[in-house]
Amino acid sequence: MKKKIALVTGGLSGEAQISYKSAVTVGNNVDRDKFDVYRIDINATGWWYEPVNGEKSKVSRDDFSIADNGAKINFDAILLCIHGTPGEDGKLQGYFDMLQLPYTSCDAATSALTFNKRYTVAVAAFGGIHVAKSLHLFNHTPVSPEEILKQLHLPVFVKPNNGGSSIGMSKVNEPGELSAALVKAFKEDDQVLVEEFISGREFTIGVFKHKGEPMVLPITEIMTQNEFFDFEAKYQGKSEETTPAVIDDTMKQQLESAAKRVYEVLNCRGVVRIDFIYNLATGQPFMLEVNTVPGQSEASVIPQQVKAMGWSLKDFYSAVIEQALT
Repeated sequence: MKKKIALVTGGLSGEAQISYKSAVTVGNNVDRDKFDVYRIDINATGWWYEPVNGEKSKVSRDDFSIADNGAKINFDAILLCIHGTPGEDGKLQGYFDMLQLPYTSCDAATSALTFNKRYTVAVAAFGGIHVAKSLHLFNHTPVSPEEILKQLHLPVFVKPNNGGSSIGMSKVNEPGELSAALVKAFKEDDQVLVEEFISGREFTIGVFKHKGEPMVLPITEIMTQNEFFDFEAKYQGKSEETTPAVIDDTMKQQLESAAKRVYEVLNCRGVVRIDFIYNLATGQPFMLEVNTVPGQSEASVIPQQVKAMGWSLKDFYSAVIEQALT
């Protein structure tokens, strides 16, 4: 008998537009011989079941069930495609845990931790992973640009501490640019991370658990036409992505080992994408951030890496769902 899967998309942040694109790719590649898939859209107006044919209807929040053609549907697992809140920050994960519903992302604790960039790098550093020097700022406790520059060396990245897709992020090369960058980031979040720039080659690596063991996808090198890998570079074709990356065996082994270490230290589950800068001067990979619900749109890295590994997306999403079910 086929398992009933809720494909959950939407969200309550500016990343919702990416969530909908991810849901299209995922929905088109789930094996319908194994799974019955029901699209659920969580947005500011409510939680909605959207059938292929027919009018949308509300999801029961009592047990996350729906009515379809007069029948009540209870799900066997949740296939999460929400980027940002409430699908990437642990809120939905906690709700599903209370309902004892399996899902395809990290658990509530890891999701909440990794959604906070500063806490992520702090825990990673404690686990022996190289990270950039940074400052964690709060809107209710202002810190002047002058004080920041006493502790960090330019250039720096200024970014909202909770969020993704590089929304609200700036690279600051001159002291006079820092104030405006802080204002931009604080418009997106009441916490901001200011992080020293690390020179080197940028890589992003997908890791997922297959048959109980972490598996590293082929590494992608990012080369952007912009100042950094911002929203435009990620989603509007302003970057060049090479998969698999053209690197020697030593660098490949170091990056793969670091990616697995991050996955294990942060107790990750499901598909995770981890961003690194490989510092050529020190010969070491530095972790930038962790995406626990990475983009799955046609422009996204994970589908590229899956294909480079020689898998079909149908096989990949089957493996992800089956891992969640176990």
